[in-house]
Amino acid sequence: MQVQVTTDNHVEGSDRLSAYVDSVVRDTLGRFGNRVTRVEVHLGDENSHKSGLDKWCAMEARLAGMPPVTVNAQAGSLDQAIDGAADKLLKALDRQTGRKDDHKGRTSMSGDKGL
Repeated sequence: MQVQVTTDNHVEGSDRLSAYVDSVVRDTLGRFGNRVTRVEVHLGDENSHKSGLDKWCAMEARLAGMPPVTVNAQAGSLDQAIDGAADKLLKALDRQTGRKDDHKGRTSMSGDKGL
């Protein structure tokens, strides 16, 4: 899986930030293996130095043989926006591939134990 990170003019791109994004994306989407060929991550700050929910993260995943899946998240910090977008992307990919959420260790409503 290739992970590409870009930032707007208000976010300083760094090796540390790219490594964090890469780690979050790989940890979150790892179960899809080679099916996810590329993830593009765009980071921004709408208000620059002002506070509020102005940090955003957009992620687009490309799966082999399927149309791209795009999600967005806004939060008070870049870390929160990245984590939120990764969670949304996981759910969107689960829906697209037909896989339900992983209920590992939980009992379903029918009483069956999850794997």
